[in-house]
Amino acid sequence: MTVSRPPALRVGDEVEVGGAVHTVTGLSGSSARLADVTGAETSLTLAELLSAPGFRMVTRPPAALPPQGLLDALPAEAADQARWWERHIIEVITGVPPGAAAGTRPRPGYDPETRSLRQRELAKAGELAGLGRPVPLSTLQRLRLSYEKRGSWGLVDHRSAPRPGARTDKRVLEAIEQAVSEETDRSTGTVDRLRRRVEQILEGEHGIDPVSVMPARATFYRLAARAASGRHTFGSARTRRSRAKAPAGPFGTVTAVRPGEWTQIDSTPLDVRVVLDNGMTDRAELTWIVDIATRTIPAAVLRTSTKAVDAALLLARAMTPEPMRPGWPDALRMSRSVLPHRRMAGIDQRLEHAAARPVIVPETIVCDHGSVYMSQAFRNACRAMGITLQPAHEGSPWEKGTVETSFSAVGTLFAQYVAGYAGSSVERRGKNPDDGAAWSIAELQDLLDEWIVTKWQVRPHAGLCHPLMPGRELSPNEMYAVLVETAGYVPVPLAASDYVELLPAAWRKINAYGVKIGNRTYDCKALTPYRRQHSGVNARNGLWEIHHDPHDVTRVWVRDHLGDGGWILAPWTHLRTAPAPFGEQAWDQARRMLARRGQDPVTEAEIARAAAALLDKAERGPARGKEERRDRKAAARARAAAAAGPSVPEEAAQPPGQQVPPAWDDGEDDDGPLADVIPLGIFDAREEAKKWW
Repeated sequence: MTVSRPPALRVGDEVEVGGAVHTVTGLSGSSARLADVTGAETSLTLAELLSAPGFRMVTRPPAALPPQGLLDALPAEAADQARWWERHIIEVITGVPPGAAAGTRPRPGYDPETRSLRQRELAKAGELAGLGRPVPLSTLQRLRLSYEKRGSWGLVDHRSAPRPGARTDKRVLEAIEQAVSEETDRSTGTVDRLRRRVEQILEGEHGIDPVSVMPARATFYRLAARAASGRHTFGSARTRRSRAKAPAGPFGTVTAVRPGEWTQIDSTPLDVRVVLDNGMTDRAELTWIVDIATRTIPAAVLRTSTKAVDAALLLARAMTPEPMRPGWPDALRMSRSVLPHRRMAGIDQRLEHAAARPVIVPETIVCDHGSVYMSQAFRNACRAMGITLQPAHEGSPWEKGTVETSFSAVGTLFAQYVAGYAGSSVERRGKNPDDGAAWSIAELQDLLDEWIVTKWQVRPHAGLCHPLMPGRELSPNEMYAVLVETAGYVPVPLAASDYVELLPAAWRKINAYGVKIGNRTYDCKALTPYRRQHSGVNARNGLWEIHHDPHDVTRVWVRDHLGDGGWILAPWTHLRTAPAPFGEQAWDQARRMLARRGQDPVTEAEIARAAAALLDKAERGPARGKEERRDRKAAARARAAAAAGPSVPEEAAQPPGQQVPPAWDDGEDDDGPLADVIPLGIFDAREEAKKWW
């Protein structure tokens, strides 16, 4: 007589007690809770249950679900073998093969009511031996236990499962991994170059003959493809470098609950050609700040190359309302947007004529380790404004992923529609991109400012979903309106001295003709007492501290070292022959234009038409016809005012008691016909000599 292990009792088993079938609903210590088909529950001790008259196990718990995806990855022979074993194992466990009709009686030798589990296993071993497939009893028992734990996957012969590199020397696999890692910063090559590098590693670092351990070429190609999977080793070099910087673990998250709590700043070349002052074309560099809580762009600056003063002035622009510009649709006013303009304007009067771009006061700024953001000028600006500067870890662009992603958005939503677009790479660049029209950097700055208000601030963002409305994406303006209700709005006006202190400093003499910076002379009557005088700063050999804006050559500020330490504004002596800002005239022109547009309530369609008109204008390029000269004249004056004015307090631009010389104007109307251009002939020395003979 054989002895078999008694069946285990588990929750969910069906047992027969007293001629009725019950389900085991709970096991606690030495007691079991049973429920019949009507739902009535009974509690018995295990001793009472197992010794009850007519007790028997009706069903056993089902085996684990088959991992279909793993079975599909096996060779056909291995999968068929596992399914063949499954039929026999199930018959040993339950008495009937899988798929048997209801009421089918077990075959002789497999009835669980009359045969123990060991007897059924012996019967199956004898049956298989008769079929010509002899199997030891220990192997059959091992397969049964494995099936009960892992389902059909436990019956797989894992020696047939695909394991790339299982027969390859471990040193070859390590050399392939090292060679693939070295390809990150190199120019993209082929698999043959990688194979040659692997051979060099094996011979130079391991001291073994590559011929003796290297696999066949086809096998090496498969191993290399597996090692390079997801790394773009043989694809785009830029994507490969970007993927290599991704963290090994999961990305962290930072939750911002109010505007300005977390902001990010960065710079990138804009894929648009601009006309420089010398007539040459080049790409501008875009620097902007992104607010994490609202995805608002509070300030953006275009420069040929970003300097520390640009990053510092960007902070001032973020805290200053964006004024409406001449030619902007009335739909872009803050008063006609979703922003709570009426309540905020009662606190900050500067919002009266502002555009629909929120004012953000940064609390923490995340930046990279660029020289601009690590400069003393930018650090001093953040310290003076009470801003915490948080540099990201080196080589960790994902720590400021929001601003990095926003740069790709500005390329697809704005740059590709602008005249002078040169493509993001050589392979996407058109034929002769330098031959087309291009905007100046000041004109492109105006277009960018208008696009931020027209498109970016009203465009729903996937990262702005309210927890109670997960199916609704909010725009930056809508999210700002939501958060400002809880965070509040506090205006932060910048004083004149605050702005001037942010500018870069230079040390010069005050000569009889004034001060010279960059081959430009600045002078005013207030400098008369200090001409050829010692400043009293011995550490600077008596030179005077002068602050200037690299992008505004119209004026400089001289520190009054011998007086109260204040600032003396000195205008450029040739300012009379150069354009000067006409802020009030530009506003008068704007009022007349907006009066013609009407004062109807703003609608989404109106904003959409304004955005489309902006992109059409940007795509056409700068106007050069004489019929648009008057509009260009007003626009040029507005641009000059914007370049010097949005972040510059009025008292800093023109201190009391000093007057900036007005721009030269002959008073003539510029709408008259243009004079004929008479070409000047080329001087020929031989022809001129003939006239004298």
